[in-house]
Amino acid sequence: ELDRRRIRRRMSKLRREIAGMQTVRDTKRTSRRRNEVPGVAIVGYTNAGKSSLLNAITGAGVLVQDALFATLDPTTRRDRTADGREYTLTDTVGFVRHLPHQLVEAFRSTLEEVAMADLLVHVVDGSDQMPEEQISAVREVLAEIGAIKDRMPPELVVVNKTDAAGDLALARLRHVLTDAVFVSAHTGAGIDRLRDRIADGLPRTVVEMRLLLPYTEGALAARVHENGEVLEERHLPEGTRMHARVPAELAA
Repeated sequence: ELDRRRIRRRMSKLRREIAGMQTVRDTKRTSRRRNEVPGVAIVGYTNAGKSSLLNAITGAGVLVQDALFATLDPTTRRDRTADGREYTLTDTVGFVRHLPHQLVEAFRSTLEEVAMADLLVHVVDGSDQMPEEQISAVREVLAEIGAIKDRMPPELVVVNKTDAAGDLALARLRHVLTDAVFVSAHTGAGIDRLRDRIADGLPRTVVEMRLLLPYTEGALAARVHENGEVLEERHLPEGTRMHARVPAELAA
């Protein structure tokens, strides 16, 4: 009975700590949303190389081990695209087949990050004997637990550990996963290509502007028409007055 009481007290304490952590996570996510910073969640089967990939992209220095569940808490780092857009990249806890429901609480932080992400980077171990089963297992867990409710963030499949995979296995995966990016977090091969694909998959922040462009800036007015949405346009003696929605990089 004394053991049971100690265990119950310990469980209560841990639940209070988890509730406090959720408040902190919600505050950080709200801050990122307020600043319109897109979020990318790295998901995948356990030991697929998610932490290594985060390190390769951002130089985060996250713990990397060849072990199941080496990552126990989501780690978020900031990065920038080549055109200067800032985004966050979150390393999450790896999934397994037939995840027991009593572990859902432990994975709640990962599921929250996945559900709120603007883009999912789904990492697959290319050196595994059955990578397709890894992919289906991850998608099964996401659907089973209900992490994604109203919407499914766009998914970018990344085949990792290409340096450890055989040529025949990689050829087969290229045929099956035609839109996937093939990388090696260990050697750095394909990382630049991956960063470009992440940049392409991020939502572009749109800024609504009212501005007066002198007629000498005709090229800039043409860019507004080409890359933005012109809501109103008037030609005045001093220039072109425009009310438009344009991408953030053009607004700058």
